[in-house]
Amino acid sequence: MTPDEALSTAAVPTRILGPSGELVPVFALGSWNTWDRMSRDTAVTLVRRACAVGAPFFDVGNYNLGPHAEGARTDILFGETMREAGLSREDYLVCGKLWLWDYPNTSFADWMRDSLDRIGIDAADYVVVGDHLDPVDIRQVVLDVQAEIDAGRFRHWGINNWPYEEALLALDFAAAEGLTPPTFAQLKYSLARRSMAEGEFYGRLFAQGRLALQASDVFEGGILVGKTRPERRIGADVGGVREQIVASWPRVRDLAASLDATPAQLGIAFCLANPATANVLFGVSSFAQFEDALGALDLLDRVGADRLATAAADLWVDRAVNPDGTWAPTAGVSSIAG
Repeated sequence: MTPDEALSTAAVPTRILGPSGELVPVFALGSWNTWDRMSRDTAVTLVRRACAVGAPFFDVGNYNLGPHAEGARTDILFGETMREAGLSREDYLVCGKLWLWDYPNTSFADWMRDSLDRIGIDAADYVVVGDHLDPVDIRQVVLDVQAEIDAGRFRHWGINNWPYEEALLALDFAAAEGLTPPTFAQLKYSLARRSMAEGEFYGRLFAQGRLALQASDVFEGGILVGKTRPERRIGADVGGVREQIVASWPRVRDLAASLDATPAQLGIAFCLANPATANVLFGVSSFAQFEDALGALDLLDRVGADRLATAAADLWVDRAVNPDGTWAPTAGVSSIAG
C-alpha cells in the first residue's frame, strides 16, 4: 500500500494518560529500534500520516546503555526524520527513556541532555523510567525525576515493568512529598501476556485511578502477527512462556480471521478493550503496517470490548506467572481488567 492508494479515514481517538497526564492518542508509535528498520522516505511518509490522523505520539529511546549497548542510532534517525518531514516540535509528542542500569553513576540530568541532543529537541513531553538489574533507591529516583521536570526537560513520567512494590512506593512517596508521581505504567501486555497488567496488584492501581496502562510488546516481537521465529532482538521472555506464545499463533490467526480482522488489528484492539489502557505502544516498519493498525479502531467499534475480551480469553498463556511484578510462579491468578 502507498499513500496514493485508498487510505483509512479513521481518526485516532484520545484517552487520558493517567491522573496527572494529558489527553494523548491511543496509538503510541515507536518501540525498540523502530526508526532504523525502514527507509527515510518511508519514515517521513509514516510520521506525516500519523500526525494527519491524530496519532502524533512517538516513543523514542537512546538504547546505548546496559544490556542494550549496541551503538543504536534509532533516536538520531527519528530526529532527522521529523525535520525532513517538516514537522514543528508543537506538532507531536515525544516520550523518551530514562534507564536505571547505570543509575546513579549516570545521572538523569546527563542522560536527558544527551538523549535530547541526539534527537535534536529541547525537551520531551513524557519519559519512561526503565527497569533495572540492581536494587535502586526509589525515593531518590522520584526526587531526581522531579529535578528533571523542574529543569523543563519533560512534564510527565511513567514506569516500565517495575515490580508492584516499587510502583506503589513511588506513588506514595510522591504524594507525601508533594512531588510529581508517575502517571502511567508501560507494561508487557498482549493477547498472550496479561498477568502483570490484569493481575490483582497493578490491576488494583489501575482500578483506583492511580495509574494508567501503556501496553507494550503487544505483538511479542512479531510472534503474534505470524513471525514465529523473529530474527531481530526482542524483549525479555518473562516467566519463560515464549514457546507457549509461539504455539498460540494459529489460534490468534484463526480468531482474527473469524472477526474479519488481521492479527495486528486484533492485538491492538484487545489492548484497547481494557479500560485501564490509555494507549498502545507498537512498532511498524512500513506504511502499510500503520494503515493496517488503524483498522483496530474499526474492529473495536464493530465487535465491542466485551466480545473481544471473551473471544480472546483462552489465549492468555502466562496465568501461572505472578502478577505482582516479582514474576515468581504461582497459581490462581485472578483478572481485574478483562
